[in-house]
Amino acid sequence: QVQLVESGGGLVQAGGSLRLSCAASGRILSTYVMAWFRQAPGKEREFVAAIRWGDTVYAHSVKGRFTISRDNAKNTVSLQMNSLKPEDTAVYLCAADTPPIMGWSMEKFYNHWGQGTQVTVSS
Repeated sequence: QVQLVESGGGLVQAGGSLRLSCAASGRILSTYVMAWFRQAPGKEREFVAAIRWGDTVYAHSVKGRFTISRDNAKNTVSLQMNSLKPEDTAVYLCAADTPPIMGWSMEKFYNHWGQGTQVTVSS
């Protein structure tokens, strides 16, 4: 049984920073892709970033502002979010699985999800 628990969300002003963390328990192998998605009210869930070993992928909208990192020894993945914008407001969810390389950004390939943590960016 895989469990993912996110933390670190909150309210921040535009231009500020937040760091999200996702703690994984259960059978999470180092070969798993760990990813962050987000979902704003009334919108579909969208990909944010993913990581496996030293390889990372980012959504165009966050590239250069967000950084994903991973600590395999502690089974955690983090998302450092800088220069936050009001449009970054969403529930951020951690996901884990073994998607194909071209599927890292597709939620359909992830079977393990956390409950999410709210990020609100005020203007």
